[in-house]
Amino acid sequence: MKKFVTGFFALIALFISSNLAFAQEAAEAAASGGDGSFLKAAIIIGSCIGAGIGMGLGAIGPGAGMGHAVRGALEGMARNPGTSGKLMTTMLIGLAMMESLAIYALVIALILLFANPFLSLI
Repeated sequence: MKKFVTGFFALIALFISSNLAFAQEAAEAAASGGDGSFLKAAIIIGSCIGAGIGMGLGAIGPGAGMGHAVRGALEGMARNPGTSGKLMTTMLIGLAMMESLAIYALVIALILLFANPFLSLI
């Protein structure tokens, strides 16, 4: 459990540091301009941090769910090898549904990074 907690906090630190590196350009632009560029920089920085945290949290849930699904299917196959075909098919369909949740999180993170709807409000 201690390794999981340490890895989790290291992953959060990685997301925050990488997003702040992308936000450096926006912060420099905000310092040089005076016509609403500070607000644009704040929106870009917030979007980068939000996208990183959202993608991290959006990947943790499906990853844990996939692990539990595979474990359950393997236990079922070990107990009754005759049902392995049905269990495999059902497991793969379930894994595809779980993976789609992570893909939705990725799409939202990419929208925040590259097609930010909040910048049109300025």
